[in-house]
Amino acid sequence: MTTPHDDPHGEDIRRAAALLADASYCIALTGAGISAESGIPTFRGKDGLWTKHGEPPLNQFDEFRDSPADWWRNVAERRRNPDELTASLVNAQPNDAHFAMAELERIGVLKHTITQNVDGLHRLAGMERLTEIHGNSRLLRCTQCTTRSPFDEIPEIFPPRCDHCGGIVKTDTVMFGEPIPPDALERCYRESSRADCVLLVGTTAVVSPAADFAFAVGQRGHPMIEVNLDPTVITQYCAVALHDKAGELMSRIAASVKELRGSGDQ
Repeated sequence: MTTPHDDPHGEDIRRAAALLADASYCIALTGAGISAESGIPTFRGKDGLWTKHGEPPLNQFDEFRDSPADWWRNVAERRRNPDELTASLVNAQPNDAHFAMAELERIGVLKHTITQNVDGLHRLAGMERLTEIHGNSRLLRCTQCTTRSPFDEIPEIFPPRCDHCGGIVKTDTVMFGEPIPPDALERCYRESSRADCVLLVGTTAVVSPAADFAFAVGQRGHPMIEVNLDPTVITQYCAVALHDKAGELMSRIAASVKELRGSGDQ
């Protein structure tokens, strides 16, 4: 017989599943922690990239605008000789947490996901109702009209130009100092304004504006659910907070939601 001691997360998983199943319009916010199990290093924390190597310069976007051709040459060099992050992004595949969230979207429980990650793993897992607020390392974006296209290979001419408007093209990833693309911001505002529940997976929820959209849901009195390896500053505000590997927790939450819906408990 399984006891609460044997399954310390069991009751909280059931509570989280009930909140998700009862919500009319649940959204999610995800961060680097959801992709750690796919081999992509986080930025903060004991083994984070920025902890080990220091944070990138805060004027990245200014450097790009000053010399986009030089910036593209650096991109080409990183493609030829990838650093730790570049190599992990190229090789990573979705993990159980990504697939569980895709399943929650498929069955209509999760209406939209805002991700701070640039790895594209939510898309690879099959998610469609998605805003990549910091961009996608697998895409290119025109700085003028925001048209996006696949980043399959290094362009032959530096800097490349947009086929639609002639604007300068960069990778879709948002740099330090670069405004969030307006189409992404507008979608986040629209989705978060409709939400009556928010699921936070693998995020410390300290980076604005992404974290602001999650907090806005909680400030309206709606439940927040946290799934993260460790407690965060947002833990105290959550109706349910689960701390363990996201892959296992999200898989169990998704299964519990499906069980509730299958039994007619909406």
